[in-house]
Order: sequence, then structure tokens, then C-alpha cells
Amino acid sequence: MDLVKLFHDVVETVPAYRAFLAEHDIDPAQIRTFQDFVGLPMTSKDTYTRRHPLPDLCRHGVIGDIVAVSSGSTGEPAFWPRTAADEKAVAARFEEVFRDSFAAHERRTLAVVCFTLGTWVGGLFTLACCRRLAELGYPVTVVAPGGDKREILRVVPELAPHFDQVVLLGYPPFLKDVIDAGLPWSRWQVKLVTAGEVFSEEWRTLVASRAGIADPVRGIASLYGTADAGVLGNETPLSVEIRRFLAERPTVARELFGESRLPTLVQYDPGARFFEEHEGTLLFSGDNGIPLIRYHIADDGGLIPYERMLAFVRDHGLEPSAPGPERPFAYVFGRSRFTVSYYGANVYPENISVGLEQPEVAGLVTGKFVMEVAEDERRDRHLTVTVELAPGEKPSDGTAEAVGASILSQLRRLNSEFAHYVPEVRQTPVIRLRETGDPDYFPPGAKHRYTR
Repeated sequence: MDLVKLFHDVVETVPAYRAFLAEHDIDPAQIRTFQDFVGLPMTSKDTYTRRHPLPDLCRHGVIGDIVAVSSGSTGEPAFWPRTAADEKAVAARFEEVFRDSFAAHERRTLAVVCFTLGTWVGGLFTLACCRRLAELGYPVTVVAPGGDKREILRVVPELAPHFDQVVLLGYPPFLKDVIDAGLPWSRWQVKLVTAGEVFSEEWRTLVASRAGIADPVRGIASLYGTADAGVLGNETPLSVEIRRFLAERPTVARELFGESRLPTLVQYDPGARFFEEHEGTLLFSGDNGIPLIRYHIADDGGLIPYERMLAFVRDHGLEPSAPGPERPFAYVFGRSRFTVSYYGANVYPENISVGLEQPEVAGLVTGKFVMEVAEDERRDRHLTVTVELAPGEKPSDGTAEAVGASILSQLRRLNSEFAHYVPEVRQTPVIRLRETGDPDYFPPGAKHRYTR
């Protein structure tokens, strides 16, 4: 990617970016080299996209041919115009998964879109990219029941026998719910494409077993994408083999990633999306319906060059056997450190706070809480909220029930992604009550963090 050329093209065609540079007293003519480019100020939702009218963020002030919607940090919608050119770029990531992991170029493939349909970013974009594969000559047929589990279980048995394999595309916990419904998946050579959340390798192994997937390395692939720019990277057989190796060696993983938790590990095409690291988070530049220059997505993670990654795992005893492109790796721990992702929906602290501020429960709690997505022994995931009780209050089932109902009511009201992405039976949060000053969750005097 010629970043300087992209920069000047965006300056010339995007009114909002010209205004952004003027605010920072930057003369575009002075940006001539790569070093000049990486010295530009970062853009973000707060400093850029939310501060300008939607048309001004687009080329020539014209909104693209389709608009996707995502929830912002307070549950307010964010709008992301798309063009056919965006779909072509993102379809390349789908093509890589379908070709290199699923051999879909030589197998009749039924692609079942299980992401939520509607204005939200995932479902329709996935549908368009899968149809693009068919246009390129892949023997792929698409059906889009969306996030309706009953419809998925109705259409798959009818259609699957006519194909060599079935690919389910959706959020990890939702796909597990679908698999756990007990259809004869092993008859249909099932594969999975996931997005939106980090999952464990134990999860991959368990779901592969239940779905009759003989090779988890090539049978389940995760995409790393954002509403802002579509799919930025994808798991390859090589990245999955490396991740499974590291999952069994947490000390080695910590040496590589700096944390004991295991991130999503993908490879990306620097010719399509240019990534940078900033204080343990990611930013990127790319041409989209809204072109973005040094855009800070605030996902915790980092970058590892291909040669360094291969040298590292070989030094620790892995000689990879799975194929993969000679492209750099990106690792992603999840959405911003201030949110959790659940069934693909970003759950924000502000949403939970409002639930605790309702009159029926406000007197029972301090307002402090910790939210997390916890996995039980069945590898099912649950939105869990640990709440600090007001001084003198003791944990009780009645209080937990009231707090849970209030949080759920406000989540459904404020967060459209939560209401539409998360199956209704999985929406009720698990509430854990702790007395004031609990040393594990609410130690006195410590800076409080609302996620774990």
C-alpha cells in the first residue's frame, strides 16, 4: 500500500479529513515520506468520525451505496457507508478462508449466514462477500437465516444433503448454541467461520467434536473485523496451528504476547490494511466507504512480522506443518478494555450503570460493578456482572434477581446490538453480589476497572 498516495487522495476527496488536518495546523504538502505519514495525528471516533456530518466523511461528500450500523460507546448508533469496492477487498479474506481452509474451490459449499440481518454490520456484509465468491466462480450457494436459530435448524437439514460441505458463519457462542441443538452435523461436513469474539482453543476442540469436524485447524476459522472497516485479518491454518501450540504453553504465550490470556491470532494483508501499534493497542489505515488514516480502533493487541513469528515458535519446539501466506500476524485480545463482547455485541459499562441507577435497586448497591464473559464447564458463555452492595446490605437471591432484571431491561433499551444479536435465552446476566469493599473485586483505595 502506498500510504503517502492514499493520504493525498483522501485529502483531495474527503472534506472531513481536510478539516481535521486544518484543526491540527498540518500542511498536506509537507507529507512526502513514510516517516511523515506515521507522524500524522491519529483519528478516532471521538476526534474524527463523530465530529463531522456523515457525507463529509465520504469521498466527494457522497454517502456510499449501502450503510451499516453499529452501536457507539454509549449505545448511540454509528453509521458506516459501504461501497462495492469495499466488498471486493473484504471478500478476499473470505476467499482465503474458503479456499485454503475449506477447499471450497473444489467442493459444492452451502454457506449459512447466521449473523444478525438488518441494518447491523455483520449479516448483510457477510452475505455480500459470500455471493462475491460465487461471482468469482466458487461453487458456493448462500442461504441467510440470520440469527434465527429455529430457521437455521429448519433450512439446514433440507439443503445440506445437496452439498459437499456446509459452512456456518456467526458469532462463536451462537454457533455453539446451534451445534448443541443436536442435528446430525457429521453427515454434512460442517465448517465454521466466526467473528466478533476471542474464544479458547478448548472451545474450538469441543465445538469441532460436537460438529463432527475432524480437523479443528482447518475446520474453524475466525475473522478479525470492525464495523469501521470490515474484515481486517483472518485465521489461517498456520495461525491456528501456532495458537493451539501456544494454548498448551501459557508461559511461552505470555513471552510472546505479554499477557497470559490468549488473543485471537490472524494474518493480514498489509497491501490492503496498514496496521500500527500504539501503546498496546491497534490503529490502521485503509480505503473504505469512509477512508480512514491512522485510525485508532483501541483494540488491545499488537503485530508480529512473519519471520519473527516463525523463528519464535521454532525456537520453542514447533515446526509448523500447516500452510499459510508469508504475511504478518496481528493479535487481538478483544474490544476496547472498557467493553466486553458477548454474542458479537459490545456491552458497555454505561449500559450496566444505568441499570444500577434505577430507583428500585439504586439504594441496594454502590454503583460499582465488574462485567466479564465467563465460560462454564460446558464451554457455554455467560454475561456475568459482579455488583458491589451498599454498606450494610447482604447478598440475597431477591436482590440478585432485582439487579439482574434492572440491568437486563436497560441493556435491551440502550443497546440495539445486544437486543438483536444475543439470543433471548442468553440475555439475562448472571449476577454475583459482593459486600462493600470486597478485596477481590472492590478493594478500597484502588482504581476501579469495570471489566475483567
